[in-house]
Amino acid sequence: MKELVVISGKGGTGKTTVVGSFAVLARDKVLADADVDAPNLHLLLSPSVVRNEEYQGAKLALTDEDRCTLCGRCQEVCAFGAIEDLRVIARRCEGCGTCALVCPVQAITMQEQVTGRVFVSDTRYGPLVYARLSPGAEASGRLVTQVRRTAQAIAAEQQASIVLVDGSPGIGCPVIASLTGADAALVVTEPTPSGLHDLTRVLQVAAHFRVPAGVCVNKWDINEEMAITIEDAGRRFGATPVGRVPFDESVVEAVAKGVPVVEFSDGLAARAIRELWRNLSVQ
Repeated sequence: MKELVVISGKGGTGKTTVVGSFAVLARDKVLADADVDAPNLHLLLSPSVVRNEEYQGAKLALTDEDRCTLCGRCQEVCAFGAIEDLRVIARRCEGCGTCALVCPVQAITMQEQVTGRVFVSDTRYGPLVYARLSPGAEASGRLVTQVRRTAQAIAAEQQASIVLVDGSPGIGCPVIASLTGADAALVVTEPTPSGLHDLTRVLQVAAHFRVPAGVCVNKWDINEEMAITIEDAGRRFGATPVGRVPFDESVVEAVAKGVPVVEFSDGLAARAIRELWRNLSVQ
């Protein structure tokens, strides 16, 4: 079993559109959406949820008022201003546990809080695992890891040959959690200055974790010169250009209808994505 993570360095490059098409083209696969802050692969694949599980990714300080001696040490040491008048303000608590550590009578305990849900679902292309982080909640990297582990377990159970991961945008903790231990990464970018900038940043992350990477320039024909510059930049970071996808209005039509573009039409973009999949050689 192999794991391919599709990342972008920034949002809006067409990453999910590419993963949705790969879901059609790949055999014996399990799908995972690692963008837990704003998942959207399920919007394209229209899954039916089989089960969902609570995710406990944060802790909240709770005070036992019967045991508390009102000494005030907790309020003195709280760096986040989450304790006022010796009462914990839940929306400010970061769950660091300092107050519980300094309490001389152990009146404060740290309790796990539900901060999201993981969904295991079926699609007409295969199993899909995705999650939703509660608004304002943190520890999204841990939730990404849980999504990947769940998808890997399903793949092992079903003897699937590949796990396709729609990774998080950017270069932060969720992206690190998406990439760590993966077999390969595909960076989908666009021919713009911001696309070039964010490509180099995310390729540095992939190189740090020794994940082989390929580069795909989406809508390359709107700025061919920049597309060539981006591919050259990828090579400098050890990433191989593996495909170009042209601008094609049928992509917008396919997304609007909730259908992967390779299933919707045989236009320029669909043919380019098919060629991209062949170039990856992950199956």
